[in-house]
Amino acid sequence: MKLRIQGNSLRLRISRSELMRFHETGLLETTIYFGREAGAELTYALARDNSRQAVDVESLPHRVKVILPGETAQNWASTDQVGISAEIDLGNRGKLSVLIEKDFACLDRSAEDNADTFPNPLAEHAC
Repeated sequence: MKLRIQGNSLRLRISRSELMRFHETGLLETTIYFGREAGAELTYALARDNSRQAVDVESLPHRVKVILPGETAQNWASTDQVGISAEIDLGNRGKLSVLIEKDFACLDRSAEDNADTFPNPLAEHAC
């Protein structure tokens, strides 16, 4: 799972095998370590919650979790729908844009670099 943070936006890109695992378990989680000491890490997660009605984000120290409603997650995982986008109201802090999408193969990368990605629909148009 790839994480991109830019300004007030958060983007997760999910590979084919990760999407299968998410579909089965309802949870994907990755931790990146920035140092040897305790607390020098960030865990980011994608979770399914059947009780939620909308996309949400939970943040704790060293952890951020994007939560998808059960039906939304099921439809995305079992169809050719590319992604899910949402805007989360943060009150006086503005809005957080969230995008969760299937990770497509890059047109300018090798087959090895594109392992476990979804076929890029633009590949047939590439030079």
